Amino acid sequence: MAKNAEKAIKKTTNKIARGADNYGTKRLDDNKHSKMENPLDVEYVNQVHVSDFMKALAYDPVKGVDTSNAEHISAWTDALPVRSTSSSSSSNKKQKKPSKRKLREQEAAKPKGISHSLLQYPLIIIIGAIMFVELVAYISLRQIVRIWENVFSWRGKKRTLRNKLRASKTYKEWCESADALDNYMHKDEWKKTIPFAYYDYRLLQKVVKHLKIYRQGDTVEDATKLMDVLYVCLKQNFAGIENAKLYSNTYLGTKALIEEYVEEVTRSIEALASNKHISNEEKKLAFKLYSKNYGRTAFCLSGGAGFGYYHLGVIRALLDRGLLPSIITGTSAGSLMGAIVCTRTDEELDQILNPDLSSRIRICQDSWPTKLYRLVTQGSLFDAEQWCREAMWFCKGSLTFKEAYERTGRIFNVSVIPYDPHSPPKLLNYLTAPDCVVWSAVLASAAIPGILNPVVLMQKKRNSTHLIPYNYGHKFKDGSLSTDIPTLALNTQFNVNYTIVSQVNPHVHVFFYANQGSPGRPVTHLEGRGWRGGFLASTIEQMLKLDMAKWLKVLRSLKLLPNVNDQDWSSVFLQKFDGNVTILPKSDLSDWLYTIADPDTERLKKLMSIGQIRTWPKISMISNRMRIEASIEKMRGLLRANANNKNNRAGRFNSHSDVETEKLSQSIEAHDAMNHANNSDAGSGDELVFLSRRRVSMPDGSFQHLQDKDFFKEQNRRRKFMAQFLDSPKEGNNSTQSSVLFDSHSDDSDAHSPPPSSPEDYSQQHH
Repeated sequence: MAKNAEKAIKKTTNKIARGADNYGTKRLDDNKHSKMENPLDVEYVNQVHVSDFMKALAYDPVKGVDTSNAEHISAWTDALPVRSTSSSSSSNKKQKKPSKRKLREQEAAKPKGISHSLLQYPLIIIIGAIMFVELVAYISLRQIVRIWENVFSWRGKKRTLRNKLRASKTYKEWCESADALDNYMHKDEWKKTIPFAYYDYRLLQKVVKHLKIYRQGDTVEDATKLMDVLYVCLKQNFAGIENAKLYSNTYLGTKALIEEYVEEVTRSIEALASNKHISNEEKKLAFKLYSKNYGRTAFCLSGGAGFGYYHLGVIRALLDRGLLPSIITGTSAGSLMGAIVCTRTDEELDQILNPDLSSRIRICQDSWPTKLYRLVTQGSLFDAEQWCREAMWFCKGSLTFKEAYERTGRIFNVSVIPYDPHSPPKLLNYLTAPDCVVWSAVLASAAIPGILNPVVLMQKKRNSTHLIPYNYGHKFKDGSLSTDIPTLALNTQFNVNYTIVSQVNPHVHVFFYANQGSPGRPVTHLEGRGWRGGFLASTIEQMLKLDMAKWLKVLRSLKLLPNVNDQDWSSVFLQKFDGNVTILPKSDLSDWLYTIADPDTERLKKLMSIGQIRTWPKISMISNRMRIEASIEKMRGLLRANANNKNNRAGRFNSHSDVETEKLSQSIEAHDAMNHANNSDAGSGDELVFLSRRRVSMPDGSFQHLQDKDFFKEQNRRRKFMAQFLDSPKEGNNSTQSSVLFDSHSDDSDAHSPPPSSPEDYSQQHH
């Protein structure tokens, strides 16, 4: 095993070095396409759709009247109203007071009590003062740790190697520098050493051994056992291999055993898909379960205003490595970057993802006097009509979510919240809002109070060139105010259980502190087992950060904070901002000057370069996850295509076995749907068919009807075989996998109704 480990290290390092091309430099150079039209010069503005959007903004869905010439009153606070008229009105109108209904709603939402009224603002002042002192102490501590590390931890040759790593222009250069740094710090020995507390290495060794044996075998028994072992190990964080600790001890790669495991699993998946001893219908069922159990990966782009252009570098790095997930979600600035990706093919992205893209970024082109005047008169710095025109290029015209999905195969998700402060956030995509126009969702997701007023979502109407309001014309605003990373909705709708987060929110990434290292950035002292700045500094950092969060929760729970512009701003700090992999920018104080500004070519080149460099350390961790997921989905797609071709040619299944397997699967699935209302992709019926499949359908086409006794005898036999590969919890294992071997319903609504475990239970359910 030691020899295999050493070979795996060399093989993986060489593979990464060979695969690392010069994209890092090439993509940041000027784009030259002399023979074809420059995609940056193409215009997508549709004046009819712009007019429809402005009419919808002027329509009041509550009163059912056009308010284009009426005065609108909003408020930063209850004591500071902002009065505005639409751009089409040139005359001054009478002051219009808020309606009685609005006043009653605001009054009903306020807590009552004499003590609350008396103590509200004194408590705000006291708690605010405490938090301010803690914030100053926190920032000071971080700077002290940074100076300490630069002076004492990075010296001599180690400092030279780190500077070379940071100065890398391409991924290939970065890999070579990271490998040299690992060699100097003796990290290669750690890679070769198999035992480690944060993953079940014994289980992985057993799985790798059996996969090799069954993959190389040429019998029906070998094929079935290969399918069974894959069923057990294709789970999220199997044996703890997705634990960030396994990637936080080196600059490049991880344990050789994990690299060997990923390689063997991908080979076994391909071998199973082409195995002649298993029928196509059985393969389809197996890969359906593999996909369900393994889950899917989503790429989440946070908000962050001008910091959002760091996303382009992250996207470029993942795209060049072929690691860009097909499920992408964006919020605020992230939705604009996500729209570029999800409305264009890889070839189109390859042409525009370069610094020349700055010529299309004209969102903040108005002068500051114009912005401030608009803020005073209309309550926002920017104009919705202007942003609508600019957003059409980023979204490639008025594509809907469904049209974007059909065009690129990418699932775009945008997080928004209704203007009503008590309504829950919504995740817009091709399932929840198929006909909704993407650019209107991007505008809504960027509608931060004071930056852009809430807007109406638009949707396409059949057999018409016009757009109509979505959701009866009610308005929406920035989703990052409450749900920057919509992990729960992604899991519910698309079975996403792994997220890659590009987090650029300036008020958030300052609080990320990996006190024991992060993937691709290990702690430099005590062989990677030390604490950044020492244990005392890490302790103080945690205490200060958690105490500030505590006071924010107190303010929110006691309803002490007044709503500014009808928005509770405490969620801006208290929601979940990270993922399984979190990519953070390396920003400085000068970036704050560009928070609300368009980047020029040089600045965009700098931001994209930093985004790429900050992504490269995470590539090893992302790659090991995505390689397995991509193999499952690729083989599943091939099996679907083969099945469709067979059905088109013959009009029926080629073998009697496939017919019977499909019938049994459909009958049990129907039973589950009736009793449990199970809407998941793979239900207990699929598992029953899978576990007893070998005697239901044979590859030679023969078929034997199973009695209940034989049905469960075969099922229990295969359970016992697969039990030897059971994943047991390990120290530091952040797996969400259930301890029950075949409980694939842990995330489903019918988790309390497991499959029948005996012939009697099965008979009772069916009779």
